[in-house]
Amino acid sequence: MSKRRIAVYPGSFDPIHNGHLDIIHRCRPLFDEIIVAVLSNDEKQALFTVDERVAMIGEEIANCSECRVESFSGLLVDFADKVGAGTIVRGLRAVSDFEYEFQMALMNRRLNDHIDTVFLMPNEEYIYLSSRLVKEVFFMGGNLKGLVPPEVLDELLQAVDRRAAQRAGQ
Repeated sequence: MSKRRIAVYPGSFDPIHNGHLDIIHRCRPLFDEIIVAVLSNDEKQALFTVDERVAMIGEEIANCSECRVESFSGLLVDFADKVGAGTIVRGLRAVSDFEYEFQMALMNRRLNDHIDTVFLMPNEEYIYLSSRLVKEVFFMGGNLKGLVPPEVLDELLQAVDRRAAQRAGQ
């Protein structure tokens, strides 16, 4: 009997966008199980809480039987080892991503040489897309149609309403 091929696709996913979903889709034929791992990092000032991000991703991958979402903190290789993953999947958008991702892959290999990193490129229509850029365009009033799922756009609108209500209550 062959060993199950489990991959971890980590990120902050603040918010998840169509480039992320494209990478998840590309993973499906390669692995038996894909764990979308949402990083809990208090040092990053996120728009959405970890629980909100996990819920958003859960909605988007609900029809993917081999996919699940979890949150983690600490070292990625420790999380991957805990869930039995032998592979970390990272998306590469541009050459500028490569140096950082290459360093991280080598450090992860040094920390646990039983876990490999695989790089996947999203469809060229998403090659420039990042969560940071999604938020920036959104807050400047730009059109995100085709860049994020409709449910994520709704969540962004609700986040703005929550921020406004918090400011009004201060």
